[in-house]
Amino acid sequence: NTNTEMSSEEFEKLHEFYKSLFEELKVMPDRVSRCYGEERKRHVRVFDEKVGEAEEMLQEMEKELIGAPPSFQNPMTTKIRIYRRDLGKLQREMKSSDLGLGFGVRGEGRYGVFAAENEQSTQLQSQRALLLQGTESLNRATQSLERSHGIAAETDQVGTDIIEELGEQRDQLDRTRDRLVHTGENLSRSQKILRSMSRRLMTNKLLLSVIILMELGILGAVVYLKFFR
Repeated sequence: NTNTEMSSEEFEKLHEFYKSLFEELKVMPDRVSRCYGEERKRHVRVFDEKVGEAEEMLQEMEKELIGAPPSFQNPMTTKIRIYRRDLGKLQREMKSSDLGLGFGVRGEGRYGVFAAENEQSTQLQSQRALLLQGTESLNRATQSLERSHGIAAETDQVGTDIIEELGEQRDQLDRTRDRLVHTGENLSRSQKILRSMSRRLMTNKLLLSVIILMELGILGAVVYLKFFR
C-alpha cells in the first residue's frame, strides 16, 4: 500500500509537470509562425527540446503505472495515449507552419522522425496496455480458479468428515440396537424365570395348605379318640 501511494504521488507530480510543459508547447507553433531568421530557429530548437522532455515525462509516467491498481492504471493509460496524440498534433502543426528555408531543410526531417516515432510509440503503448490488461485479467481468472479450487477442496474435506461422522453414528446405532436386542432377550428370560418361580410358589403354597389341613385332621382325630371315646 505504501509503495502504491508513493507511486501515485510521483505520477501526479509528473502529470502536473507534463501539463505545464504542454501548455508552453501549445503556444509555440503560433509564436514561431510570427518570427523570422535566427529567432525562429531558436524557438524551433526550444520546441524540439521541450518535445523531448515531454516524451521523457510520458515514459516516466508509464513506468509509474506499472503495478498500479487497475482502477487507477486503465484510465491513466488512456490519458497518456491522448497526450501522445495531442503531442503529435502539435508536431504536425509546427511542421506545417511556414518556418522558412533553413527549418525546411533541417527541421522537416527531424519532425517527420518525431511524428513517426510518436505514432510508433503510441501503437506500442496501446499494445502494451492491452497486454497488461490481458495479463491482469488472466491473473484475476487464475486467482478466481485458485479460490474455487480451495473452496472445492474444503467442501470435499467437509463432505468426507460428514461421511465419516455418519459412519461412526451408524456404528453406534448398530451397537445400541444390538444391546437393545440382548436386553429384550434377557427380559424375556427373566419373565420366564419369574413365571416359573410364581408357579412353584403357588404349588408350594397349595402343598403347605394340604399338609396343614392333614395335620389339623390328625390332631382332631387324636383329640377325639383320647377324650371322647
